[in-house]
Amino acid sequence: MSDLLTAALGHAARGWHVFPLRPDDKRPAFPDHPADDCTGRDPRCRAGHVGWEARATTDPDRIRRAWSARPYGIGVACGPSALVVVDLDTPKTGGAGRDGLAVLAELAAAHAATIDPTYTVTTGRGGTHLYYRHPDTGPALRNTAGTLGPMVDTRAHGGYVVAAGSTVAGRPYVVDLDTDPAPLPGWLAALLAPVPLPPQRPVVVDLPADRTGAYVRAAIDRETARVTAAPAGERNRSLYIAAVALGQLTAGGALTADDAESVLEQAAASAGLGRVETARTIRSGLAAGSRRPRKVAA
Repeated sequence: MSDLLTAALGHAARGWHVFPLRPDDKRPAFPDHPADDCTGRDPRCRAGHVGWEARATTDPDRIRRAWSARPYGIGVACGPSALVVVDLDTPKTGGAGRDGLAVLAELAAAHAATIDPTYTVTTGRGGTHLYYRHPDTGPALRNTAGTLGPMVDTRAHGGYVVAAGSTVAGRPYVVDLDTDPAPLPGWLAALLAPVPLPPQRPVVVDLPADRTGAYVRAAIDRETARVTAAPAGERNRSLYIAAVALGQLTAGGALTADDAESVLEQAAASAGLGRVETARTIRSGLAAGSRRPRKVAA
């Protein structure tokens, strides 16, 4: 058994959802195409684009099949794994300034807190990944870049980290402290909580009171329900599938693009998806759907 396969199985045994990265690289190995270029030829994309997060797994059989084929790196999908990883970077060679660990220590001191031991990985470039358990209550935390301070990023829902046992550009990721992830400190959770969205007013779509209008209304209700009812880890994929379906109706002339975008944005907000991710996913889905117009007979 290869070292990478052993490491991938070990991470999955902790309940962490893993997926293959390109060998010696940070980029996902699958899918091999972005959502914008999804044609459905990939067997897993036949019902809509399936990205790396939805493909991540803890299934030992799937893991053995993947890592027995090639020496893939290991990605850990933070959302499905219920993890928040604090990524502490170091200044580039010859650069000045504090490193991420110093910034986090100062932030903890300002909150009269300490950085307690948790599962820790040293990255290929000498940075640090601190693994924490995502809070059981409160909003779903998402990725941040510099929100906590310079040289400090976080990965949560919608994000992943390169796992220990992998290499990137020949540099290994190594476990520095092998223990169970500690709960994310409350003061950190508060700082990372997303800004509440303003009250959402229902989007009113003006449709004709006939059979066509009833059909389109049912389609809108079905697709928005798909998004709002999706479980964590499946929401972005569900949004993409819904956008493809409404994009087909838009291309067929049964629904305006503005109306489709508005109802999808509201559904995504209700599901707790971030605005930037939402806009990109809706745009990709509507574009994919427009390539397969669906006309509604009167």
